[in-house]
Amino acid sequence: MTLPTVAEQQAVQRRTVIVLSAGQVLGGIAFGATVSLGALLAADISGDDALSGLATAAVTLGAALCAIPLARLAMKLGRRRALTLGNLFALIGIGIVILAAALRVFPLLLVGIVLIGAGNAGNLQSRFAATDLARSEHRGRDLSIVVWATTVGGVAGPLLLGPGEIVGQSIGMPPQTGSYLFSLLAQAAVFVLYIVALRPDPLLLSQRLLASETARTPTDERRDHPAVARYAMFAVAGAHIVMVSVMAMTPIHLSHMAQAAHSGHASSTDITTLVGVTIAAHVAGMYALSPVFGILADRWGRLKVVLLGQAMLAAALAFAYFANDQPGGVMVALILLGLGWSASTVSGAALLTEATTPTLRTRRQGRSDSLMSFCGAGGAVLAGVIMSNFQYSGLAAVAAVVVIVITVTSPLGRMRAA
Repeated sequence: MTLPTVAEQQAVQRRTVIVLSAGQVLGGIAFGATVSLGALLAADISGDDALSGLATAAVTLGAALCAIPLARLAMKLGRRRALTLGNLFALIGIGIVILAAALRVFPLLLVGIVLIGAGNAGNLQSRFAATDLARSEHRGRDLSIVVWATTVGGVAGPLLLGPGEIVGQSIGMPPQTGSYLFSLLAQAAVFVLYIVALRPDPLLLSQRLLASETARTPTDERRDHPAVARYAMFAVAGAHIVMVSVMAMTPIHLSHMAQAAHSGHASSTDITTLVGVTIAAHVAGMYALSPVFGILADRWGRLKVVLLGQAMLAAALAFAYFANDQPGGVMVALILLGLGWSASTVSGAALLTEATTPTLRTRRQGRSDSLMSFCGAGGAVLAGVIMSNFQYSGLAAVAAVVVIVITVTSPLGRMRAA
């Protein structure tokens, strides 16, 4: 089979980024709804606020369990099949969540959210798919464009909570699950999009190009940097555990604030609106400026932007500690939390890709996503326990320890010449 010219490769890369970005727009709707409703559904069905963190833990656990298998599948059969399988898991999971809410069965709810998390593993893999054919000087930019595309769906998801409940009630859906109807339609659209439009497969084409290059030049002069790759994975996982642990408890914290403001008589609409708007602002922070961080990572260097992300996470935790009794203060904390996560994960993913030889990239990318999700799951579970005992401010103080460790160990992330 004839290999594409450089111009044809660039055209394929542009098409790939567009298709992946469209998929992230749609996939973000399901993610936004799950983040906003998962904790509330878990608390409502279980009857225990301390168990609300299990919803976020379940979605991140699902992503963790499927990250490596999906990466291995991508290595063998390509990104397209791996991403569509992830979307199929999410479709099944959404259906199970709706059923669990109708039956009010807490374990079944967690099973459904785990499967939605499996779909999120595919969404995470999309950002690496954007780098398969990317030129090194544009790797951070292309990766961040796909991350940015999640903004539209991620912000729309929480904002659709109100309309979703109206639609859900009109067709007899269980309480607090109406928004999952939009998620179901969006995930189905992503499934069809990847099957039809993600051609040629970027990873398979990249493997063909690498095989051809290796045949012409058997000696691979590109040095692997395993220590830097490990630090990149640690920085990404650490930023994720900080973001997930605080974000997971924010809906419950806001619910308590709303009840206190209304002397214990806040309506579900008041709570849903407050949570939806705050989480939408947080998700906007997670994705809206990711192209800026990608460009900065290409120009300044990956490690400097990782540290910029840690500075923003520290500012977020300061607001969560000192201004947690005001809705505005919590919103600022959540926006900064999203920005810090974005800078850290975009630059960290680019650093991981740059520090790894092409033959090892997909494997390490899968491990990074798995580690990130496992840490997020553990953080969400511990966050519920910490907040129950030390309140929201105590949770922020504990999360600050992770930020300090990532910052102190940053010399490990410096690339050294071969």
